Amino acid sequence: MTQHVFITAGGSGLGLAMAEGFLANGAKVAITDIDQAMLDAAQAAHPGLLCFHCDASDEAAMHKVYDSLRGAWDRLDVVIANAGIAGPTAAVEHVTLEDWKRCLAVNLDGAFLATSLAAPWMKDQGEGSMILTSSTAGLFGYPFRSPYAAAKWGIIGLMKTLAMELGPFGIRANAICPGAVEGDRMDRVIANEAKTRGISEADLRQGYADCVSLKRFVTAQDIADMALFLASPQSKNVSGMAMAVDGHTEQVTL
Repeated sequence: MTQHVFITAGGSGLGLAMAEGFLANGAKVAITDIDQAMLDAAQAAHPGLLCFHCDASDEAAMHKVYDSLRGAWDRLDVVIANAGIAGPTAAVEHVTLEDWKRCLAVNLDGAFLATSLAAPWMKDQGEGSMILTSSTAGLFGYPFRSPYAAAKWGIIGLMKTLAMELGPFGIRANAICPGAVEGDRMDRVIANEAKTRGISEADLRQGYADCVSLKRFVTAQDIADMALFLASPQSKNVSGMAMAVDGHTEQVTL
């Protein structure tokens, strides 16, 4: 059976890597992204991809996306709530309420909308896999990133509850917790954190690697591989799990 997979924030980074992984395995894939240029590039590279320009935290926009998906597909096998932003890098007393709310909206409200709108569809078909992108910041504290850590912890709580609530309907829910992922986004995080902490980017980058047992960053492909597993029959009895893909974090700060 061909899988039908919906991924929020799939125009670049982890979302695109996951979309490409599912496409390579013969799935039909739909993505959202807030960046139209990224969507256009993804569409050009993968003509079969369904693309929706959408802020994943916008309730009305997400309802429209699901209406379109129901018009295009007769089932939804996998939903991946992947939308997220880094939020501010600052001591907690310097984080504005506006920045706090925006970080939680994209990360946590976005995950709620993606999964809550998928639930009735998956209940009707009696099966489905929900995958939420959290972070190792959802397993530990994260100095100078309080909104992000709070949102990612919230995603774990949401996922655990989804697994319990939807399990009787044959629906599984799991979270992926990436560690430091190679790429532009991590480069920006390191630049901002190094400035806030008054250390060099090179020292901070090495510090991130030193904080994990395998002494290296992970890749977007590593995250995609975990998503493929969690959506596969091989994980049919895996639910309610926060799967760290991080090289085993020993500590989160130098």
